[in-house]
Order: sequence, then C-alpha cells, then structure tokens
Amino acid sequence: MTLIELIEAGARRLDAAGVAFGHGTTNAFDEAAWLVLWCLGLPLDDLDSVRNRPVTQAEQALAATLLEARIATRQPAAYLTREAWLQGVPFYVDERAIVPRSFIAELLADGSIDPWLGERTRNVLDLCTGNGSLAVLAAMAWPDVAVDGADISDDALAVARINVDRHGLQDRITLRHSDGLAQLPGPYDLILCNPPYVNARSMAALPAEYQAEPALALAGGSDGMDFIRRLLADAPARLSPHGVLVLEIGNERGNFEAAFPTLEAVWLATSAGEDQVLLATREALATQPLPHDHP
Repeated sequence: MTLIELIEAGARRLDAAGVAFGHGTTNAFDEAAWLVLWCLGLPLDDLDSVRNRPVTQAEQALAATLLEARIATRQPAAYLTREAWLQGVPFYVDERAIVPRSFIAELLADGSIDPWLGERTRNVLDLCTGNGSLAVLAAMAWPDVAVDGADISDDALAVARINVDRHGLQDRITLRHSDGLAQLPGPYDLILCNPPYVNARSMAALPAEYQAEPALALAGGSDGMDFIRRLLADAPARLSPHGVLVLEIGNERGNFEAAFPTLEAVWLATSAGEDQVLLATREALATQPLPHDHP
C-alpha cells in the first residue's frame, strides 16, 4: 500500500463515520492526510513528494489507531495531535483552549490591517487570546510592537504560555488574566479580538467536535453578542486616539448589525468572504450609543 492509498482509505472511513470538520481542515481527505502525515512524522505541507511512498504494516496500524481515535472520540484532530497550524506557523493546543482558526490570522499575514496602523502603533492587544496564536502572529508581523495576550481562562493562558515560549517571544508578549477589558491597562493602538460569538440556537446544534472545545470560548448568549456589547462599550477607554478594533464575528453579521445598527464598520475580506471580520476606529466606537442588554 502507498501513502496516498492509505490516506484515501482513511478519508473514506472518516466520511462514512460522519465526523465534522472545521478545525484546520474542511473535508475528509485533508483531515486524513493531516492525521496520517502527522503520525508517520512526515511533512504536513508536502504530500506530493511522498504520495507514492510505500507504508509498512506497522505504519498502517499507527494510522488506523489515530483515525479510530478521531472517529471514536469526536475530538478535533488538533486535540489528538496536540498541534495546530495557522498561516504556516505551528502551535501547541489541547482541550484547555479553543483550536485556533481565526480569520484574523489571514489579515495579519497579508497586511490588510496595515493601512490603519503607522509609526504610532506600539501597543497591541489580542483579547480572548486562547492558545496565544494571534498574539504570536501579531508579534511576528510587526517586530516593533509590544503585544498583550489576555483571556479570562487561566487554563487557556497556560496553553498560550507554551506557545509564547516556543516561539521565543517572552520579551515582547505579556500574558494577562482579564474579564474582557476590565483588568487591562491600555491604551492600545490595536485590539484584535476573536471572542465568543456563537448564538444560543447555533450552540445547541454544534457537532461533537465543537462541543469538545471550552464553551466559554464559543457561547455568546441568545444572539451571540453578549461579550461584544460589553467590549464595544468599554473599548474607547482602552484605545489610543488613533486606535482601531479588529473583531471577528463569524456567521453572526446579521445579529451584529441588529445590535449595532449605527456603527460605522469596515468589513475586511478573508477567505470566507467579507462578513466575518470587521474593523472599527476608536472614533466610530466612541460615538456609539451605550448598548442595551439583549432580552
């Protein structure tokens, strides 16, 4: 059996088992390739060079064990391998933190946010940092900035610490425990935030793979906007005069616009379209009426 045949067989098993994707891959073939390449210690980004490599019986058994664990546990593959990749950068992850998959990572890599930044951009916050991946990518993208990574979860911050240390960014990234912006000093020139924004109806329908993640990192209340209401009310006081907020809201644009109908936001293009991530200036946020609690 060749490697590609092993991967194709694995993909058929994943498809037949009805597992859910979305934690780094979007389909059974890519998921099977990731798991097989990882467990055999082969490069995850160069399948073509090894596709016809013969696999031994022992290697087939290794792959089968990992694929069976993926099916039996319904855990995201990243929790089984303890590794997730974002924009070509590897990160440690386990069940204490959400699997990193933010579209903000694309914007850091392709420079989409840069037009709103400048010489005065010195202090950056990654709020709801989870495993610290966006804080690390921000520090890599802008070598002259200081980055705070903040989360309410001490468990998540422990995972973030592993990644900050892994990438040698201890001198530039400070990890902070905070409930929203409440315990953070500011002012920040840029706040990045991929918050809990899944509405209650969607939370109830999530596949098991998503339910394996900390609900604290996903659940956003009845309309998904509970955390975001507080964030937008508090942000002007934590942003510098020229500061901006970059906020991911996933598939909740309708609920976001219903909650903040007058906010002047710039929607940024990602691989998932132009309705997943928005940018708002401090000036736009400061002119917002105070939000009402959602019934």
